[in-house]
Amino acid sequence: MKPAIERQFKRWAAIATACLLVSCGGSVNPVTALPDPILQVMQKPAYKNSTWSMRVVDLDSGQVIYDLNSSAQMFIASVRKIFSVGLALDALGAQHRFVTPVYRQGTVDSAGTLNGNLILVASADLTMGGRANPDGTIAFTDFDHNEANSLGNAILTTPDPLAGYDALAAQVAAAGIKKINGDVVIDDRLFQPFNFRDEFDVRPIFVNDDVVDVIFNQGSEGAPLPFDWQPKSAAFAVQSTLATGSASSALDIELSPEPPPCIGSPGCIGTVSGNVPAGLVPALTNAWPLIRTFRISEPSNYARTVFIEALARAGVTVGAAPVSVNPVQLLPAQGAYSSAQQVAQLTSAPYEEDARFVMKVSYNIGADVSLMLFGLAQNGSTTMTSALAAEQGELSTAFNISPSQYHFIDGSGGGETTATATAVIAMLRGMLTEPAFAAYFDSMPVLGVDGSLAIITDFEFDATLAGAKGQVHAKTGTYVAANPSSPKVPILKGQALAGYIDAKSGRRLAFQLVVNNVPITGVEGVIPVFQDEGTIAAILWKLQ
Repeated sequence: MKPAIERQFKRWAAIATACLLVSCGGSVNPVTALPDPILQVMQKPAYKNSTWSMRVVDLDSGQVIYDLNSSAQMFIASVRKIFSVGLALDALGAQHRFVTPVYRQGTVDSAGTLNGNLILVASADLTMGGRANPDGTIAFTDFDHNEANSLGNAILTTPDPLAGYDALAAQVAAAGIKKINGDVVIDDRLFQPFNFRDEFDVRPIFVNDDVVDVIFNQGSEGAPLPFDWQPKSAAFAVQSTLATGSASSALDIELSPEPPPCIGSPGCIGTVSGNVPAGLVPALTNAWPLIRTFRISEPSNYARTVFIEALARAGVTVGAAPVSVNPVQLLPAQGAYSSAQQVAQLTSAPYEEDARFVMKVSYNIGADVSLMLFGLAQNGSTTMTSALAAEQGELSTAFNISPSQYHFIDGSGGGETTATATAVIAMLRGMLTEPAFAAYFDSMPVLGVDGSLAIITDFEFDATLAGAKGQVHAKTGTYVAANPSSPKVPILKGQALAGYIDAKSGRRLAFQLVVNNVPITGVEGVIPVFQDEGTIAAILWKLQ
């Protein structure tokens, strides 16, 4: 700050410093000025040309405690999920379970032959039993495979990703069907397919979160890396020439084609090539294996093959080719199924488990599907556009959040997703009175404990902040894009954190914290910013 300004506005020194160094713009109420420990984080050289926004309120009373740039539209990325998942919890109910039925079309003769088709009706069950723990909860890890390619590694969950399909197949066999003379069809008409970030069209049927995991183990220099993949299916196989180079060589892993367009055609194969330097310590986990994923670009085709293979394992013979395009032309009129024709069903865990999965690991497709499910429950919306419109109406009427306070393009926070801190806080406070609030609160990652906040355990060596571990339930959001002024260098357009703090004093706070436009040299540059926001959350825990 210039000396003259400091002398003239001595009483406003902290506020003026915040405005100059974090580009806050506008005025700030002196009662809600930011404390020095938080300003010291925001004023780091890395944020010289960045913009910060923050709003902290007492959850019960609504008293504004700190406020900075709360009316500015900021890139919030995956913090957007607090809206889509919250509304889905409200509309569906925390205990809602998805039922995926299987129907026969035709008759079964005395020998157990179905002269007709077998139809699995997709219900948008996100996991299809593939993440089911023995206690009925949904398994997740702190580094989810959905982000393996972008973050550099993942930890896979232990349940069998094909468990739900095997359970359905076993029921079909138990119903007396031993052979199918017709075809197997996936009825994927619950909602209209929608494009997911120019990768593929999402449909309401899932196998392993619509990815195939490729698992690499450490190899010796000059030799290919040992590898495997899951799920195993004739729908898609993997070949690899990825080899170990010298210790000084560069890490370079190429997946081709990605996404593969051939799923539904015989002989669909993805290849992995490139180089791994000897002595590599894999990112995030600091341990082998190293995980990469291929996108299942045609979910219905893939699920059909997987189901036919599960039927074979259960002793049911299918005459139709296992690898083919899903024959939707064989489907009856939508909804024209009779209970007498039902031969199997898979019942999901309660939706509150889906919410935990989506929020803890920031599962983007799951958040988009949650928005679609909200739209369906709200007014029968079947497209992303109509679901967004239904959400807009609900936010306006039930939460008093104006459309001018946000810009949402999907349910997960993709692209130029923005919102004001005022809107985010209004959502967090509005959920307090909803029946699903307990499930909503529990769905948030927990600082230093699980999900995307598990890695924040170091608060800049300030031992007095250690008590914040486990006391911050908040959603993270990260938006990295090309820097317009230097396209080959990324910029962190948005890093956000929003949720609840059970403060040291006993108060419960709602908070939104976001910084936009932070120069970085690579994806690894996100971690210090992530850590700084965790530190600010810990400071809030301590001071309030």
